[in-house]
Amino acid sequence: MLRRGRWRAPRASWPRPPGPQRAWLGCPGSLTRALQARCRGRFSVQLLGLSWVGAGADEAPLLGLAPGQRLLERRVFLRCDATPWVFARTLIPPATLAGPGRRLRRLGGRSLGELLFSRPFVERGAPQWARVPATELGLPLGWGRLWGRRIRYLYHGRPLLVSEFFLPGLWSDARDS
Repeated sequence: MLRRGRWRAPRASWPRPPGPQRAWLGCPGSLTRALQARCRGRFSVQLLGLSWVGAGADEAPLLGLAPGQRLLERRVFLRCDATPWVFARTLIPPATLAGPGRRLRRLGGRSLGELLFSRPFVERGAPQWARVPATELGLPLGWGRLWGRRIRYLYHGRPLLVSEFFLPGLWSDARDS
């Protein structure tokens, strides 16, 4: 999805994200729960798409795949009321979808974070950060360059990769205070 070499460990990220962005990028627990706590309205997950795609050259090694190998891509907006705050993209290899992983295929408009952070058999890897043009993610040009993070999880010992990009609505929302 993103050009190779763009993702970096938080300490290696340059330029450094501003304070509010850095705080969200470094959120150690469930991003969903943190957003729900901040949203004083109705929090929701909007499913944008679920499709089979080829693994990118930068993503494949993190998932134990060869570049181009098929995996399930789930794209969602995490919203507060009608405002999208986060664009999330999850990549799930077919082997991860077997056995207990079947529930990953049936999330629909439910939060992946709720599933991942409510189970003792989930391991979270180290985050990587990137700043990319919104258009590279298929999002509106007017959203500019977005800070995002990606984290590899092991669900029952099998990998999935979650990328989360923080949208302008999160920063401009009056609830930020």
